[in-house]
Amino acid sequence: MNTPASIQLFIITGSSRGMGEAMARQLLGPQHQVIGIARAESAALAQAATPGGLEQWRCDLSDPLPAAERLQSWLTAQDTKRFKAVTLINNAGVVTEPGPVDSVSLAELSRALRVGLEASLLLSSAFLSATRDWAMPRKILNISSGLGRRAMAGSAPYCAAKAGMDNLSRAMALDEAERTNGARIVSLAPGIIDTDMQLQLRSGDPSRFPEQARFAGFKREGQLDSPEQAAAKVLRYLARADFGSTVLADVRDA
Repeated sequence: MNTPASIQLFIITGSSRGMGEAMARQLLGPQHQVIGIARAESAALAQAATPGGLEQWRCDLSDPLPAAERLQSWLTAQDTKRFKAVTLINNAGVVTEPGPVDSVSLAELSRALRVGLEASLLLSSAFLSATRDWAMPRKILNISSGLGRRAMAGSAPYCAAKAGMDNLSRAMALDEAERTNGARIVSLAPGIIDTDMQLQLRSGDPSRFPEQARFAGFKREGQLDSPEQAAAKVLRYLARADFGSTVLADVRDA
C-alpha cells in the first residue's frame, strides 16, 4: 500500500530576518519542510528546526539567476510522492535610501530591482517549470505593498518593484488559469510592519523624503504590526480555501 503524501513544502525568500524569518519560524513543524533563501542564515531558525525540516540556502538575490537555477534543479530532483502541496513565497525586498532616484547610486537602484522584481520573476519561473507535472496544489505568494498600487515621493525603486510584482502576478495567474492544475497566485500587501525597512523610512531626511513624518507617526502611534503578527496574518491568508480567487489582495481587506 502506498503511504499518502503528508509533507507540505514551503520555499521562502528573505528568510533571515523580519517577516520572512517570522513566517519561516511559524511554518516549522513535523508535516512541513521549509527552504529559506537569504544572504545569511538565521541562527534562530536553525535552533527552532527539527532534523530534516529546514534548509537554509545562502544566496544573494541581487544576482538571482544562480538561486533560480538551484531551485529548479533541486525541485526537479525531488520525489514528488513526498509532498501533498508546494508553495513559493517571494518575500525578499530592498528599500534604497529614501529620496529621488537621482540621489541614489546606480548600483543600489539595480540591486533594488533585482532583489524586488527580477528574483521573483526568475524564482517563479523555476518553480512553475519544475513543478508543472506535480499532481498537488501549487501556490505562489508574492509579498507586495500598498506602494505597488500608489506612488510615493522618495520611494520610486520600491514602488516600481512592487508594481511590477503586482502585474507579474496578474499575468502569471492568467497563464496558469489556462493550464491543468495551474498554480494559484496572489500578490499580497501585508500591512505596515515594524521592520528594518520601516526604520529606514522613518529615519529618512525630510528634505529628500516628504513622507518621513508620516512614517515616524506610524511608530509613534502604535500602528505597526510586529513581524510575528504580520507573518501570522499572511499565513492565515495563504491557508484560505479561496486563495488565488483575487490576485491583488491586502491582508487588511480579508
